[in-house]
Amino acid sequence: MKVLVTGSAGFIGNRVSERLLERGDEVIGLDIVSPYYDVQLKEDRLAKIIDHPAFTEARIDLADREAVAKLFADHKPEGVVNLAAQAGVRHSLDAPLDYVDSNLLGFVNILEGCRHNGVKHLVYASSSSVYGTNDKMPFSTSDAVDHPISLYAASKRANELMAHTYSHLFQFATTGLRFFTVYGPWGRPDMALFLFTKAIMNGEAIDVFNNGEMKRSFTYIDDIVEGVIRTLDTPPTLTPLKDGVKDPASSSTAPFRVFNIGSDTAVGLMRYIEVLEENLGRKAIKNMMPMQPGDVPATWADVDGLREAVGYQPTTSVEDGIKNFVAWYRDYYKT
Repeated sequence: MKVLVTGSAGFIGNRVSERLLERGDEVIGLDIVSPYYDVQLKEDRLAKIIDHPAFTEARIDLADREAVAKLFADHKPEGVVNLAAQAGVRHSLDAPLDYVDSNLLGFVNILEGCRHNGVKHLVYASSSSVYGTNDKMPFSTSDAVDHPISLYAASKRANELMAHTYSHLFQFATTGLRFFTVYGPWGRPDMALFLFTKAIMNGEAIDVFNNGEMKRSFTYIDDIVEGVIRTLDTPPTLTPLKDGVKDPASSSTAPFRVFNIGSDTAVGLMRYIEVLEENLGRKAIKNMMPMQPGDVPATWADVDGLREAVGYQPTTSVEDGIKNFVAWYRDYYKT
């Protein structure tokens, strides 16, 4: 299959591209390599795949309508995995227009490319952030998601609604995946595990929000990638709504689905830090902080829908996942 992967220099998009190439697919990788975080890390991720004979790099901006349209017309991908986005809840408080350009305008450009070029299936990244202030656990796609508490979350919910509209009007398959906290080797430097590791190794304090009363469905990168690729290979079909449907997010008169993708176990933040301390062989200096605006105290994924649809089953414990991350970090930074 010929697959367009957006965000091919990003944490998840790069590993998805790598796995698709390993199994024999052709990959067109779109990434502008923005300076939101360390550009060298992005370039080093790309270096793992850029010389592969089945990989084509497209260093363009997702918000560039003409460039994206030309990319679709030139390459005619059969599948699209849209993982490019302006990420980060906290950054959205300071730079909201970044999210409009990448997550809204950029996503429309992807939808238009799919519409006009015969794409069979679009898989795109949504986020557990869409659940906002929901306090029923675990989060289910049957839950209401009408009260986002950050522009990042609102942009991801908008993507789901936009995808449904295009699936309904133009009858091409779309699947949204609500990602829960992803971690692992080659991860993002603005995420907690990366920040904590760097600070602990430098003898600096770490900021622990909500005084440590946090839980997350921490999900290892390889488990996420396996789910993304299984989803890509299983496009939704028409399943008309019926009386008594319990999950409106994953049932529609259009070839459209939304699933949670993440660990089905919620781990406390303090346990997460404890495992990291064990792997680093040193204790963290903890700066206990109040809750940050736009953040939530807990996330926990109900992944029964994705398990039933594609056989998704996360298997990596935080103990193994953090061990793998620390080994990569020591090797990459020679420390």
